[in-house]
Amino acid sequence: MNRIDRLTAILVQLQGKKIVKAQEIADRFDISLRTVYRDVKALMEAGVPIGAEAGTGYYIVDGYHLPPVMFDRSEAAALLTGEKLMEKHSDRSNHQQFSSAMQKIRAVLRGSDKDFLESLDENIAVLHDRRSNDEQEFPNRFLSDIQAGLANQKVLAVEYYSFYSDSTSHREIEPIGIFHMNSSWHLIGWCRLRNDYRDFRADRIKTLHLTNQGFDKSKRITLQQYITKEFEADPDQPSLIKVRISHDVARWLGQQKYHYGFVQEKMEENYVEMDFLYRSLSYFARWLLMLGKYAEIVEPNDLKIIIRQQISELSEHYS
Repeated sequence: MNRIDRLTAILVQLQGKKIVKAQEIADRFDISLRTVYRDVKALMEAGVPIGAEAGTGYYIVDGYHLPPVMFDRSEAAALLTGEKLMEKHSDRSNHQQFSSAMQKIRAVLRGSDKDFLESLDENIAVLHDRRSNDEQEFPNRFLSDIQAGLANQKVLAVEYYSFYSDSTSHREIEPIGIFHMNSSWHLIGWCRLRNDYRDFRADRIKTLHLTNQGFDKSKRITLQQYITKEFEADPDQPSLIKVRISHDVARWLGQQKYHYGFVQEKMEENYVEMDFLYRSLSYFARWLLMLGKYAEIVEPNDLKIIIRQQISELSEHYS
């Protein structure tokens, strides 16, 4: 990426958050902090009113409005694909909101790009496993309220159905995060009834009310801490796996990644970093071998060891 493109991208990044740390910019573009300082100084010299707080980060001064961000065809196509995924892998609330956002995006596209999306729309499909009939009694439309509770640190009052006890109970939950695993969204929070952290499947919530009760998020662990504690401590639970995959290969994975506990991904300049939750490192390693040199394991180290063992066995078998 040349410097002009990077300066533009930094400007968009500053527009997207209230405060952006210099390290965030450095990590995104794989540049040094010194380069970040020079780039921000160049933007300020160009007339962009950027403020800085020592030890906190950069921000754009209130009242300054950047021109609307335009999307090129590839970005619009990626968003269209995201809409298809949201339709099958999210709940009704998020799907409706994402569709509304897509309508706004289509409205600002050039005429030729609108025609491009329209012709592409009917040629993209995301298939989903059939859901059992008993799931129809659950509204499955609470993700937006859960996100509001997370962002505003508000207690959630829910009626939750437990599959194991075949019963429904009232819970007051202090939400700490959500994640997607095995085709389901999970709400993680401090349950005031059980006085402990609990994992609630979002599609098992019968009713949900966003209360006005606040809670101190700093007294609770983070979602990442919960995932590390719960899924790495118990060998029978899924392991947290981080893998970096080249862009050329990542775009062809499609639905495969969801069969291996795909949670989230982070786009970098030279690769896509994907997080997975999967119980068997051995089976995951066999799938990863198919990607060859285009995949790099970040963690856990045990997965690297298993990969080496499998490669050694294959080498010996075909020697």
